[in-house]
Amino acid sequence: MTPQIARRLEQAQERYQEIALLLSDPDVMSDQNQFRDLSKEYAQLEPLVQNFEQFNKTQQELEEAQEMLSDDELQDLAKESIQQAEQQLIDLDEALKILLLPKDPNDDNNIYIEVRAGTGGDEAAIFAGDLFRMYSRYAEKQRWKVSVMSTNEGDHGGFKEIIALVEGEGAYSRFKFESGTHRVQRVPETESQGRVHTSACTVAVLPEVENVESIDINPSDLRIDTFRSSGAGGQHVNTTDSAVRITHIPTNTVVECQDERSQHKNKAKAMSLLSARILDAEQAKIKSEQSEARKLQVGSGDRSQRIRTYNYPQGRISDHRINLTLYKLNEIIDGDLDLVISPLMQASQAELLTQLNQS
Repeated sequence: MTPQIARRLEQAQERYQEIALLLSDPDVMSDQNQFRDLSKEYAQLEPLVQNFEQFNKTQQELEEAQEMLSDDELQDLAKESIQQAEQQLIDLDEALKILLLPKDPNDDNNIYIEVRAGTGGDEAAIFAGDLFRMYSRYAEKQRWKVSVMSTNEGDHGGFKEIIALVEGEGAYSRFKFESGTHRVQRVPETESQGRVHTSACTVAVLPEVENVESIDINPSDLRIDTFRSSGAGGQHVNTTDSAVRITHIPTNTVVECQDERSQHKNKAKAMSLLSARILDAEQAKIKSEQSEARKLQVGSGDRSQRIRTYNYPQGRISDHRINLTLYKLNEIIDGDLDLVISPLMQASQAELLTQLNQS
């Protein structure tokens, strides 16, 4: 462990003890927002501090075992204790480095996921439907809630575009690796000659903005239109203009929501999505400026970047960012997305660890 990392751990320990005192302060306890924020910080620091305390305890045990080496009767026991302590210190050191890695502030946020058909016509729209179904099944396994906000259905199935809100703790931490271009290679149902076609879809994953008011949007820059929701018919078709479309004129960003029957609720959801889009555009600009200095191994998350290929004839999925190839296409399309997401998270973690060690 380097002196710099040791100092950071000591500072975390001091902050942990400071928060423990603050949480017992009546003034803090009476302020719900401050109490909630401090409780969250305390919970985040707890595993780091516990591992650091165990590291120091193991370090002390190692020193005691080394002192025992001079005693002939205890020498074998000492050697065994030294070996165990040294291995434990290696494991704890690695765990502490991982816990010290900078946490994405959006990791716990809900997300907006946008799937759009790209090149490939009807087949691209069908593939967009397959991708959205994959994401929905994965979210269901995580017990997250999926609410479709707007759809533009394909002429022969699937979607030209579909946008949904996924609500669940840690949704962004798992889904953020899905942003980019997804390519499919398969024989379309409409193909009479049995030829394999290549089509593509783009996926955008945006963290939900917790406080919409924190994003500076001038009301005079907005054009708000209302219209009647489209639907398949039956009792859910709106008979009033409850669907809302908002255009942010300076950036020509257009969002709409027709999920709710209430125009007020649809407007609130559309404003939340608009805020997420504008914030994402601002952050993308900053990231592109920083990318010259360093680029994460798992890619920039740019929607123009081809990140994954789904090859149906071979039953293969390839993630091009980390050279991952899996012959488990059916399982993944059925929602077992952790088979791909977990290696991506590990690759990102490894890259951040490299940066930490170099710094």
